[in-house]
Amino acid sequence: MNAPLALIDVRGWVGERGGLLLWGPLDLVLHPAEVVHVQGPNGCGKTTLLRMLAGLREPALGGPGRLCDDFWWLGHAGALAEELDALLNLRLLLGVAGVPGLAPRALADCLAARGVPPDRAARLLSAGQRRKLALAPLALVPRPLWLLDEPFDGLDRAACAALAALAADHVARGGAIVLTSHQPLPSGFPEAKNLLLSAPNHPEQLSIKEHA
Repeated sequence: MNAPLALIDVRGWVGERGGLLLWGPLDLVLHPAEVVHVQGPNGCGKTTLLRMLAGLREPALGGPGRLCDDFWWLGHAGALAEELDALLNLRLLLGVAGVPGLAPRALADCLAARGVPPDRAARLLSAGQRRKLALAPLALVPRPLWLLDEPFDGLDRAACAALAALAADHVARGGAIVLTSHQPLPSGFPEAKNLLLSAPNHPEQLSIKEHA
């Protein structure tokens, strides 16, 4: 039986920001049902790598390789319209991502189940509620690949556990994840490989090892 086609297969990538070498050369292959946890100190280029995998940046060196074009990208900052309520923000997030219109009731129920008031303006939401709002598309529309930048920031223990369970279900169905996180992955999160990015002044220290 042939091995499943890789969702990501890039070779010899080098990351840079503002002309500063961050890491590389990097080879990364990601198959269905695999998880990669990108780690390293602040400024080492973790977000830069995720943006490259999302096709939002080009590598300084290295070919285009294979990149999955059906994915969810969750940036660290999150893009919310502050004066619009949570429900409208979720509809906007889905619309920008090219998702056909879903029933407003389904969207409202998804938010309410996560403790996010659907009719409350984004500027009035707590940090945790804002993060849950940004994560809501993961539960609504399946996509093979998740690219998540610090998804646990602002979440309490219960919300971290809920995200871990959602990720475990995603991987069990053959989905893959590349994420950054400064904190240890919560209990119940699927097994991951660690991708250790070097500090900017030590680009040769790039390695991949199994998650303990």
